[in-house]
Amino acid sequence: MLCPSVSNFSVDLNIESGDMSTTLQYWSHLSSVSTGELSEAAILHLSNLPSLQYLKFRLPLLPISADTRKLLQRPAFHALRQLDIECDTLELLDTFLETLSIALRVLSITITCQVNTTRALPASISCLSKACAHTSLQQVQINIEDWSFDGDGDAIGAAAFQPLYAMRNLRKLDLDVAVFAHLDDAGLLQMAKAWPLLEEFYFNKTILSLHNVTPNAFVSLLQHCPCLVSVGIAVDWSTIDKHDISPNVPYQGFTHDALSQVFFGASKISHPTRIAAFISAIAPNLESIEAWSPDFHGHDQDFHKYSGRWNLVRYLIKSFSMVREQGRRMILNAGEGTDENVRGPCGCYGVVQPAQETENRETAVGGDIGWGGEGPKEGNGSESDYMPHSEHVSSEEEDEE
Repeated sequence: MLCPSVSNFSVDLNIESGDMSTTLQYWSHLSSVSTGELSEAAILHLSNLPSLQYLKFRLPLLPISADTRKLLQRPAFHALRQLDIECDTLELLDTFLETLSIALRVLSITITCQVNTTRALPASISCLSKACAHTSLQQVQINIEDWSFDGDGDAIGAAAFQPLYAMRNLRKLDLDVAVFAHLDDAGLLQMAKAWPLLEEFYFNKTILSLHNVTPNAFVSLLQHCPCLVSVGIAVDWSTIDKHDISPNVPYQGFTHDALSQVFFGASKISHPTRIAAFISAIAPNLESIEAWSPDFHGHDQDFHKYSGRWNLVRYLIKSFSMVREQGRRMILNAGEGTDENVRGPCGCYGVVQPAQETENRETAVGGDIGWGGEGPKEGNGSESDYMPHSEHVSSEEEDEE
């Protein structure tokens, strides 16, 4: 075989598996492999390589045999740090992972033809947790396509993901499990406490979800995870939507300066100015905010109404940022000094009030939310008065839901 010292190998994932599986078994110095479907013999060969650090492949259509699983029980994939695996179902994934013990840093899972995710996912999460060393895993991405879902049946709650809570060093978690997963305040609070080092957190960030996460829980996530840079969750903004903007600073002046990007999926809002004021106060350095993406929600009957309102939120947040900067410069020019608040890790200001669960299991954060109805009215003009003509939102779309 030519080139016996090949170390990096990459080929189209859609190529036939036979020839590639045979070829790979001639190379013993591989450190990186990206290929399509692999035979069991090729998988066993790669599992014994002392230098393999990156592996991307597709599992065969049939479950891994008992003999192969037994051979994978011995120390395998010694040096593997990143695994990107694709297969038809979670059940096929489980047969591959159940006998492994690997110290990965990055794990990416793509399931393409799943049936009944609600039943299968909890077992797969448990299997994943047992196979991967808890202290080393830093990034987990799970994407599941399940065309069998018809809108009925129970959704998966946060409890299904509890085996992952032991992985305290997670920096990135990206869960895209269609509409099967339900996230509420209590579940989000548990996740925030379990993974304090998170830098990116996405829970069905682009799709219509059964989330019941309130702004209180969203702020709690930021408080417990000071290094978050990007977040994607659907939020129920009704508690902010129904109150006028208050002169009081929310959450005793807590701000999360590290957060630069958010995805709010298909979150529905009625008053963009109130939402923009709240988000801007909590995350003053936000650079990107996405909701009601045309790629995912363009065919929804409410797309134009809600996407227009979120366009206004984006515009207002940029304006609020410029106004704050002008205020800082005015203070500096007046010789009054700079803000003496203590900066927390990853750029958080203010006093953190730990979030707690109330009797009805909602998340409560210490201190007045500061957005009650006692504040002044937003003004006699509509919110569209603040938007450029090119991004105008009709008055009909600004009506209360």
